[in-house]
Amino acid sequence: MSEKAYNPSLVEKEVYERWEKSGYFNPDKLPGKRTRPFVVSMPPPNVTGELHLGHASRTATQDTLIRYHRMRGFRALWVPGTDHAGIATQIVVERLIMKQGLDRHKLGREKFLQRVWEWKKQYGASITNQIRSLGASCDWSREAFTMDKERSLAVRTAFKQLYDDGLIYRGKRIISWCPRCSSAISDLEVKHVETTGKLYTIRYPLVGTTKYISVATTRPETMLGDTAIAVHPHDPRYKKFIGKKVTVPLIEREIAIIADDAVEKDFGTGAVKVTPAHDPLDFEIGERHTLPHIQVIDEGGKMTKEAGIFYSMSVQDARRMALEHLEKDGHLESVVDYVHNVAHCDRCGTVIEPLISEQWFMSMKSLAQDALKIVRQKKIEIVPTRFTKIYTHWMTNLHDWTLSRQLWWGHQIPVWYCDACGTDHPIVEISTPTKCPRCKGKHIHQDPDTLDTWFSSGLWTFSTLGWPRKTKDLKLYHPTQVMETAWDILPFWISRMIMLSLKLTKQIPFSRVLISGLVLNKDGEKMSKSKGTGIDPLPMARKYGTDAIRLSVTMNTSPGQDFRLSEEKIAHYRNFINKIWNIGKFVQSQSAAKISSKPKTLTDAWILSRLRYTTKEVDRHLAALSISDAGLAVYQFLWHEFADWYIEIAKAEKNVEFTKYIFMEGLKLLHPFAPFVSEELWKKILGKQKKSDLLMIQKWPTTTRQNKKAEKEFATVQNIVTGIRTIRNITRTPHTTKLHIRMSSKKTKFIDEHGAIIKNLTNTETCTACSPKDLRPTLTFPGLILDLQLGAEAQTLLHAEVARLQKDVARLSSLLANAGFKKNAPLSVIKENTEKHQNAEEALKHLHGA
Repeated sequence: MSEKAYNPSLVEKEVYERWEKSGYFNPDKLPGKRTRPFVVSMPPPNVTGELHLGHASRTATQDTLIRYHRMRGFRALWVPGTDHAGIATQIVVERLIMKQGLDRHKLGREKFLQRVWEWKKQYGASITNQIRSLGASCDWSREAFTMDKERSLAVRTAFKQLYDDGLIYRGKRIISWCPRCSSAISDLEVKHVETTGKLYTIRYPLVGTTKYISVATTRPETMLGDTAIAVHPHDPRYKKFIGKKVTVPLIEREIAIIADDAVEKDFGTGAVKVTPAHDPLDFEIGERHTLPHIQVIDEGGKMTKEAGIFYSMSVQDARRMALEHLEKDGHLESVVDYVHNVAHCDRCGTVIEPLISEQWFMSMKSLAQDALKIVRQKKIEIVPTRFTKIYTHWMTNLHDWTLSRQLWWGHQIPVWYCDACGTDHPIVEISTPTKCPRCKGKHIHQDPDTLDTWFSSGLWTFSTLGWPRKTKDLKLYHPTQVMETAWDILPFWISRMIMLSLKLTKQIPFSRVLISGLVLNKDGEKMSKSKGTGIDPLPMARKYGTDAIRLSVTMNTSPGQDFRLSEEKIAHYRNFINKIWNIGKFVQSQSAAKISSKPKTLTDAWILSRLRYTTKEVDRHLAALSISDAGLAVYQFLWHEFADWYIEIAKAEKNVEFTKYIFMEGLKLLHPFAPFVSEELWKKILGKQKKSDLLMIQKWPTTTRQNKKAEKEFATVQNIVTGIRTIRNITRTPHTTKLHIRMSSKKTKFIDEHGAIIKNLTNTETCTACSPKDLRPTLTFPGLILDLQLGAEAQTLLHAEVARLQKDVARLSSLLANAGFKKNAPLSVIKENTEKHQNAEEALKHLHGA
């Protein structure tokens, strides 16, 4: 260990190769008897993805749990894999072939899919290799892909079972349609963008009168498909109009005025146009009142023949022309600016068109009830618990799931149609049929649509373990223990995994869900590469080391809480890693070949007790899935107790065998959080190369009883040393200047036993043969008076500091006792002043300078 500082570039690649070569990422190859499984299924990143800080945060969190349980003797299995990412991947490959002057329709489906598979073969491993670089101890022998042979079998089996049970059906409903992608898309693929638009108030003439009803809308072009005007049944302004008819401007169609509770009386004029074919809420109103559906916008974002003179126009052109006609005819009452959320396709940015379309759907009501019941019974725990409300709200307001996508890349729906029997008689099979079961005809074709990507990923926890086959893995490792994911995926993925697992396996998919927050920049903004506010984890890892990245995204964070990250924070943890590295150099430099767990001195007994306490704290926090608190406990022990205190004393006491023992136990605690540096130090100190000597499989430290007596006694040493160091700072006395101390103590034995430690750490000389009346107290502790024999200038500085602290305590006491301050001040300000008050009181506790 000749390097002055830890150099991750010389360590990480070699260490990871040793881990993989050992085979210990596979729980079936772990040494020792391991009966209890601990399983995490990696949320599959998109095969098109690049490593970002979200990946880094989630990978570090999951790997910490896996490494911890592996060392505790569990059959720790982390199942990795990737998602085929239907729309995202298709768009990537479409762009590539466009550069060659082609599009997928010119190529045809078969050749296009061949191109996609070629792309996947060439680039598909990029994201998993990047995740490897983070130190992920996944069982790569079990790596899965949502469109590999095993997962394809699972998808077809699930579809058929759900279809046979009457939960999957084909029908016409309103869906979110992307004109650019030419496909229905899922709720998750819809991004609502706050947009400043216009609110148009249009006059609809009442039939047979000169009166009219004013209706507010943000989309006047859709009025061509209006089939009713709706008002709230208890709105006094419109009660007398319910049942009457109005004429739709531009097309002179008569429609009825209806009453429906869904109408918001406070929106616009309180009367709304109902266009069932182009708005989800209108569709529901239309279903309740049996209204016709008139589609005036097609799947390409153009106006249909039903739009009359606006036929074949774009939506925007139709809007402009419609407004011109409305204004000319006196039907446009007003136009005002209006800020509202507009749905866009998350993949391509195109404005979403709600359309009625014939698609495959899954009925969700009974599945949602079962999944909600499981969480309410606490058979699945969501951490933190506040996210249970989001889950409950989602499950109680769930619409049927639009399963089909008009894409080519993905799981083609396992439904076939006989050319003779028609689409009214779908053939749903797991294996591709060769003939029609009705007429025995051989002219059959498969439904061209593909399944929503979330369908295959919804089977993830059990399809990756072999379902629908009754495999050994499925029996041993399912249900899994923890699913860790970002909060924004909770409704869309977590809920679907729960529903599908309960239905298809009769088991929960996991017992706990750990919700992580989003990574923000140091100013609290969501990171964005395009805005220049992002941090790329790969260059940062090369600069500071992977362990520093892992610590920076797991420390000082709370489950479900967004957190801020800066390069300065990463650099701080790099400094911590360097501190550990240098301690390792010191420990390795000692000549002792043996390791002893027997303490010889008070310092030994104290650090052993603190090791036991820290281990207990780490166990407690990781049991609660609080990764940050567990990591901070290890950080506190290694830096502020082992490095700042024990090592400094151990250099003089020279109990080398015990120092090595404590440090190696500390490396065990550090390993789940910073695996690379801990593994490398373990190897260098141990000096062995066998794979069974790898730190990753060593036994986790035990949590035997603390030595409270030793901790209390050593705390007195710490207080004296800290007090003397504080006096040096206040009086500007350099550490190189030896201080002469006179003491009066009832603890003569204590001073005799531990005076050497105090002198070494403070550069002082002590004299205990003094009467209290002969001393000028500088520091006092229970049963102990210290006179540092300061000069006049130093004494003046001490007097001034004591006076300042006394003034601060008085001022802050008065402020915190003020009822008006406690009532009106923000909690953060109250907390800040409370801490200042406590710190000032603590500083005054032992100081004497009056």
